[in-house]
Amino acid sequence: MRILLQFPEGLKQKALEHAQVLEREGHEVFISASPTFGACDLALDEARNIKADKLIHFGHAEFHKVDFNVEYIPYFIDAPVAILEESLGHLDGLNTLGLCTTIQHIHQLDFVKRFYEKNGKKVIVGKPYGFAKQPGQILGCDIGSAASVDGIVDVHVYFGGGMFHPLGALLSTKKPFLAIEPFQNSVRFIDQFREIYRKRSRGRIMRSIDAKRIGVLASTKNGQHNLNLATIIKKRVESAGLSAGILVANTFDFTSLDNMLEFDAFVNTACPRIAIDDVDRTRKPLLSPNELMEVLRLKSEMKSTA
Repeated sequence: MRILLQFPEGLKQKALEHAQVLEREGHEVFISASPTFGACDLALDEARNIKADKLIHFGHAEFHKVDFNVEYIPYFIDAPVAILEESLGHLDGLNTLGLCTTIQHIHQLDFVKRFYEKNGKKVIVGKPYGFAKQPGQILGCDIGSAASVDGIVDVHVYFGGGMFHPLGALLSTKKPFLAIEPFQNSVRFIDQFREIYRKRSRGRIMRSIDAKRIGVLASTKNGQHNLNLATIIKKRVESAGLSAGILVANTFDFTSLDNMLEFDAFVNTACPRIAIDDVDRTRKPLLSPNELMEVLRLKSEMKSTA
């Protein structure tokens, strides 16, 4: 069998090791050298171009169905749990916990849940309703497991590595949010980022008020492709008397976007985190679809009162 292997950046160091195991089993093995941002970013073009029979994607669980033979091999990491004792001091008076984590630590979720229950807490693990597959699992673009319990918990507790995933959940919830980062030995509430991101969003909106030409970003990645939304946004912009163009790429190069001097602002329809995490990488405002709608609303109000 001809197989293409794909690894996220943190696991690329293990690529040759896995390739050699499969070669000893008699397979013809290739390794994708392209960057990948998750299971939404499968190396399908590379696999089809080399006529691979299978793509093996390491590090992530299945995101959605695709028209190709894909095997997903999640990468589980045992995070140190001693830090849970320290977290109890942050939870005084907060009795109902909503627990979430990433696929890398999903196998530890039951242990964390039992720990808090033994210490008198009620623990609720939300069910996924989007791309995530496991209860309590959150993705950068899918925080359903946290959002689904926001109305019935006193506090959200994230246990796992990094701040990328909890920040996404934070911005879609309202309750206090405790992030436990066991590898950095860090326990802290991150609620202040809600106001920081709200102000940044308002700043982008206000910077776009005078925009007359909008570039709509449309990705060709398997799990980020939303050409219908891009087309709808383009029509909506044009109906407001502005100009718009749909910009297509697999991975957006922000230097190239900066070279598109005709555009006064950009709106993102690819990975939703682009309009949160990458906004400082362009000279022009980079908006989410909701932020664009607010810009158009404000423009309409200004026109009606002029």
